[in-house]
Amino acid sequence: MSFIDNIKKPIQMEMQLFAKTFGEAIDTDNQLLLEVNDYMLLKRGKQLRPLLTILSAKICGEVNKQTIFGAHSLELLHTASLIHDDVVDDTLERRGKPSINAMWNNKIAVFSGDYMFSKSLSCAIKTNNLAILKSVSDIGSQLTDGELLQLVNTEISKTSEKNYFTIIRKKTAQLFASCGEVGALSVNADEKSVEHLRNFGEYLGISFQIKDDIFDYSENTLIGKPTGNDLRDGKVTLPLIYSLYHSDEGEKKEILRWIDKKDFSPENIHTITRFAHDNGGIDYSIKQMELYKNKAIEELNSFAESDVKQSLILCAEYVASRDF
Repeated sequence: MSFIDNIKKPIQMEMQLFAKTFGEAIDTDNQLLLEVNDYMLLKRGKQLRPLLTILSAKICGEVNKQTIFGAHSLELLHTASLIHDDVVDDTLERRGKPSINAMWNNKIAVFSGDYMFSKSLSCAIKTNNLAILKSVSDIGSQLTDGELLQLVNTEISKTSEKNYFTIIRKKTAQLFASCGEVGALSVNADEKSVEHLRNFGEYLGISFQIKDDIFDYSENTLIGKPTGNDLRDGKVTLPLIYSLYHSDEGEKKEILRWIDKKDFSPENIHTITRFAHDNGGIDYSIKQMELYKNKAIEELNSFAESDVKQSLILCAEYVASRDF
């Protein structure tokens, strides 16, 4: 049994309900959108965000319609952001298959992403819970803020570990945080439980993003995107940030020149990857990933032992140990 199957064990029925109703949430009479939606449904990933939302609800109470609508909303928001990211980054492949913009074109991808965003808000409204609607709408602005912040931090002079963590909190971690928060809010959990689950999601999201950034410096072909892809897009992430600040001037001079000129030939990408490995960037990033994984698990200490709690712990373990 896979890691994900073990995580799903306590919420199998709820996840089946989520899957059954997700298609209804994006239903349309527009034939082109139907084709895009059908294609998107075929290539969905591990569904970590709805998993986290539903588990967060169940550890506090009984999963209900608010929970499912909230999970739909957050998954649609996530999907929309991926579609738009692929257009911005000119990415032609996701999860081993052509991206929406590669299958159709950029215009259709942008409008399809916009449709997902609007449907996300529609699902949030269906919860009839203002706190949930606020959480979802806040994430929409955080995602955009994070992307724009990353764009203006492509110059190495503006890149720092502090800026890196600010960006990944906005781009990735806050969405995971909202999953924990929305799940808890959907079952009227007490304030402390909402806070713990929100923190759990945030720390989980930071661990998740650091792991993704480590993948960019690996030879792993299972991740569904080319190694060095972030570098080519001008994204200087934690493995390289640490290495640049912990190497001698002579060694990093050529690396900085390549980054400044965006000279990312396959040979240069290979050299930069080795540089990150040889100067401790990967080891340091792994330590930070484990630190945030453990911080996430600590947020669950106040909850009674249960199969749901174990699944949340497994979520954190999975995020840090996954191969893609």
